[in-house]
Amino acid sequence: MPRVLAPIVLLIVAVVASVWSDRPLPRADLVIVERAEVNTVDPHQASWNQDLRVARALFEGLLAEDTTSADQRLLPAVARAMPEVSSDGRVYTFLLRPGLKWSDGSPLTARDFVYAWRRGMLPETAADYSNMFMHIRGAELFAARRAEALAKFAADPAATDRSSRAEELWREALADFEANVGVRAVDDLTLRVELDSPLPHFPSFVAFPALFPLCEASLSRYESLDPRTGRRVWSNAWARPGVLVGNGPYRLTLWRFKRDMRLERNEHYRDASLPRSPTLSILNIADANSMVLAFRTGAVDWTTDVAVPYRAEMLDRRREFWNEQAARVAELSRNGLSPAAIASALPPDPRNTIHAFPSFGTSFLNLNCSPLLPNGRPNPLADAKVRRALAMALNKREITEQIRRIGEPAAGSLVPPGSLAGYTPPAGLPYDPERARRELAEAGYPGGAGFPPMEFLFRRDGGQDLLAQAIARQWERKLGIRVLLLQVESRVFGERLKSAKYMVSTASWFGDYGDATTFLDISLSGSNNNDRKYQNPRYDELLARAAGLADPAERAAALSEAERMLVETDLPLIPLFHFVQVYLFDPTRLEGLSEHPRQIHTLARLKRREPAP
Repeated sequence: MPRVLAPIVLLIVAVVASVWSDRPLPRADLVIVERAEVNTVDPHQASWNQDLRVARALFEGLLAEDTTSADQRLLPAVARAMPEVSSDGRVYTFLLRPGLKWSDGSPLTARDFVYAWRRGMLPETAADYSNMFMHIRGAELFAARRAEALAKFAADPAATDRSSRAEELWREALADFEANVGVRAVDDLTLRVELDSPLPHFPSFVAFPALFPLCEASLSRYESLDPRTGRRVWSNAWARPGVLVGNGPYRLTLWRFKRDMRLERNEHYRDASLPRSPTLSILNIADANSMVLAFRTGAVDWTTDVAVPYRAEMLDRRREFWNEQAARVAELSRNGLSPAAIASALPPDPRNTIHAFPSFGTSFLNLNCSPLLPNGRPNPLADAKVRRALAMALNKREITEQIRRIGEPAAGSLVPPGSLAGYTPPAGLPYDPERARRELAEAGYPGGAGFPPMEFLFRRDGGQDLLAQAIARQWERKLGIRVLLLQVESRVFGERLKSAKYMVSTASWFGDYGDATTFLDISLSGSNNNDRKYQNPRYDELLARAAGLADPAERAAALSEAERMLVETDLPLIPLFHFVQVYLFDPTRLEGLSEHPRQIHTLARLKRREPAP
């Protein structure tokens, strides 16, 4: 009888456990909603904005972005002060705060950074931002040697005793790292990093999640060697709620994929004043209309994206409200308040709950600079005169005001103006149809005569069809060039870009760290992101020269000169507009949302203000 009942009892227990785990939780102190689900809590795999926000809540690096002031500075976080830097700019020494603990109460030491950074360099980790480690002395060669050893191991499937050989390869990799890579835990509280060459923006890398520490004592329990491939692998179990060990202001207590995530205060966090909201719920609502409805019903405090077709009308109604409050807005503006601060000082009004914040991203057009087209014929876009003509024939303001309609500024540069302290991007080429026609004629195509039909590649999403149609109309009307619109699926789009099987395409880029090179490096001759096949030794030389300059003003000037080549002379790309990020939140209720020009938000600083009685 007991044997018969046992399966039934187990089933009942499983059902009860399922119901209990799925029970409604009390409303968190703060509720936000993401349209795209959080994909990972692994700092080495985080690349989307929603992933990076959560990574910054669960973990913390040596340095952190100051999201509360306008000067875009970095602040000490795990480090007790800004790093000591050698006179040649190659060696950084970080002193950690004493007494720091992981969320399980165990001590955090410099060795946790060494462990995490080594993991980020390993080819088997496939870290999205592994390139950030490659400026460290020996890191690139270490990764290459490890990849070569794994490839040889995999190429000999008949080898015997593969487990022992995999262990041997791992010991060799550890010895290689220890002997040749410039990352050292001098003691528990001292981390020394040696770079291949000076890199003035290395501190910005240190503040990025890819370089956050990981608790070796915790992760090592879920780490093993795959005897088939020889690779070091980590079970996803280390990142589960109740298991994950972090050092950020929050700890992970619930994660129901594609549904919701709940974070709660980390009692061992170094700053007792954070988080301001002890519990935080992150909902995943894929449908744009449902996101808006959830906010309007009061179920959420902040929607991190507004993608409904009528968002332009919502922004129009906000402008209407601000026009009604014009006198008050002018007074607050004279007092030096930012737009977000002004919004919070205005009377409560549902029209004032949608906001467009500047984003660290730019929409542009790729121009294929290859000498030949895929069909073997000469490529007219290989001539910079043609590329400049295409740029100056575009009325970008007309595109942003009539097609996009959400307040995105027309772009002359690739780097968004005002997004980087100490760096001023060039103005770019003006809208000048007459000069555009002269450039085209000088290239041998007066009035567009003799110019082959130009294929314009774009994806089937994000309203790119309307954008492409508007651009094509302008070129046909002002330059006499016939444009063939080609709309394809995202996968095909990416394949054609990488193989240069296009003439013109839509494109965009969002910066990852606080330096102009996060935009400019994509056009280096050897960059994997150089979909334009642009090559100019002078451009490469300018970026290489800037990398070796210690003086910030000299370096900014060299980078600005390089960007000027992109947007005023060579034009392998045409900047169209700088993105804005559209949010929904009540500025009279939500405190702490950052106005950082690169849209870096510290979730631990957010708090819902209760309405006045």
